[in-house]
Amino acid sequence: MIFPDINPLYSASGFVVGLLVGLTGVGGGSLMTPLLVLLFGIHPTTAVGTDLLFASITKTGGTLVHGFSNTVDWKVTRRLALGSVPATTLTIIALAYFNRGADGGAARLITTVLGFALILTAIALVLRKWILDFFATYVGELEDKRARTLTVVLGALLGVLVSLSSVGAGAIGVTVLLILYPRLPVARIVGSDIAHAVPLTLIAGTGHWLLGSLDWVLLVSLLIGSLPGIAIGSYVTARIPDRVLRPILASTLAVVGGRLAF
Repeated sequence: MIFPDINPLYSASGFVVGLLVGLTGVGGGSLMTPLLVLLFGIHPTTAVGTDLLFASITKTGGTLVHGFSNTVDWKVTRRLALGSVPATTLTIIALAYFNRGADGGAARLITTVLGFALILTAIALVLRKWILDFFATYVGELEDKRARTLTVVLGALLGVLVSLSSVGAGAIGVTVLLILYPRLPVARIVGSDIAHAVPLTLIAGTGHWLLGSLDWVLLVSLLIGSLPGIAIGSYVTARIPDRVLRPILASTLAVVGGRLAF
C-alpha cells in the first residue's frame, strides 16, 4: 500500500497550492511544478508528469460544476481539442524518442520550456487587461471561420506547451480565448478552458506515466492537501482583492521562470 508512504510535506504543499488556486483561479501547474522542482528536488519530467494527472483529476471536478451551471461552450472546447489532442500525442512520442535520462536533452528541454512558460503566464496575468484592450481597439471581433482556425492553432500550441511543462492552459489559454471570443461571457470562457484541460492533461499525463515519469505516492500526497485547500481558497476568495493577489503571484512566477529558463 502507498498510504503509509504519504509525505506530509507534499500534502502541505498541495494545500498551499490548492489554496492559492482557489484564491486566484490560476492553474496549479504554474505553481505546483516549479515548487516540486526547486523546493523538493523532484526531477522535472517526474514533476511535470505527476502534475498533469493531478490537474486532470482536479479539473474534472471543475468541469462538472461548470457543466451543471451551463458555463461551458462545448463548441470552443471541441475546437481546442481538435488542435491539442494530436499535438499532445506527437509531443509525447517525441519525448519518448529522445533521451529522457537525468542528463538527456529531453530533461533539459522540459526545464527550459517550463521556465519560459512561467514567464509567459506571469506576463498574461499582469498585462491581460492591456492585451485585451489593444486587440479590442485595433483588431475587433473576428469572423467565425478565422476564430475557429485560430482556436485550433491555440489548442495545438497549448498541447505542446502543457505536455512539456504542465503550464499554460489557464492564464495563457483564457487570455487568448477572450481575444478570439469577445462576446462570450467570461464564465463560459473559463468553463470551456477548464473542460478542455481535462482531456489535454489526461492524455499528456497518461503519456508521461507510460514513459515512467510519474510518482503515484507524490500524486496522492498532493491531492490529500490540495482538495481541502481549493475548497477553502474558493470560500475566502471574495475577501481578498484580486488587485493584491495577481501582482504578487505574477512576480513570483516571473522570478521562478527566470531561474529555470536561464
